[in-house]
Amino acid sequence: MSLRFGYGLNGFTDHRLADALAVLADLGYDGVALTLDHAHLDPFAPELTARTADVAALLARHGLGVVVETGGRYVLDPRRKHEPTLVSHDGRDRRIDLLLKAIRVAADVGSPAVSFWSGIAPHGASRDECWARVQAALEVLLPVAEAHAVDLALEPEPGMFIERISDVDLLRDRLGWPDRLRLTIDVGHLRCTEDAAPAACVLGAGDLVANVQIDDMRRGVHEHLPFGEGEVDFPPVLAALSAIDFAGLVAVELPRHSHAAPALAASSLDFLRDAERRAQGDRLPRRPQEVAR
Repeated sequence: MSLRFGYGLNGFTDHRLADALAVLADLGYDGVALTLDHAHLDPFAPELTARTADVAALLARHGLGVVVETGGRYVLDPRRKHEPTLVSHDGRDRRIDLLLKAIRVAADVGSPAVSFWSGIAPHGASRDECWARVQAALEVLLPVAEAHAVDLALEPEPGMFIERISDVDLLRDRLGWPDRLRLTIDVGHLRCTEDAAPAACVLGAGDLVANVQIDDMRRGVHEHLPFGEGEVDFPPVLAALSAIDFAGLVAVELPRHSHAAPALAASSLDFLRDAERRAQGDRLPRRPQEVAR
């Protein structure tokens, strides 16, 4: 199965949305990861429904798939990066409101999932308090996601309360294994924080994976790097994604490289296609049997 490659529009913030989509379609990308933020689709500006319809029409015109992302740095607070989050002491309802908007936008543009993260545990909050806050948020979000047939793809993020794939498994267990709560994998994060090799992490996660971001990274350093500048061995990762029959977008995640977006988008797609060709010859271990969730 050929993988579907996308590009994260958080790495195209110096371009108008229409121009970014045209560039990526011309390069041969299959889709985009659309971050709800001021650059391309502001979730808090007036007439969101109409603007979302315009975005859907642009995507259809270019034949591009889409997945909705919610990691805008200052979309909720112009002074505090990423705040408030699902685990903040105050303002968690604002993050929940953003995610509710994201679910509705995803349904309207044809995104199968909304990607999100937990946030950094605030000073003075115990782990039990953080778990309770995340669970309370998901109890609000999951029925809406189910009603709109959209998955909530939780991303383990280095330094955040939910940092590893095992944390997502624990949350799903605490919530009774809801079908709509799934996983976003950032391939660079796997190298940064997980104990197993990235390809083994993908195989272990299996059909829990709903969304994939791809970038290079070094062990223990949370810095999204262009391909070839970090330590990730990509052919085994792409072979693993094929082995689990992943059909979503594998989207390049370079949010600090908008200044070089067209050139990086072109070189990244060439790199991924070459890695995929090499992956076809890789021998993977048999996929682990699914454990009871």
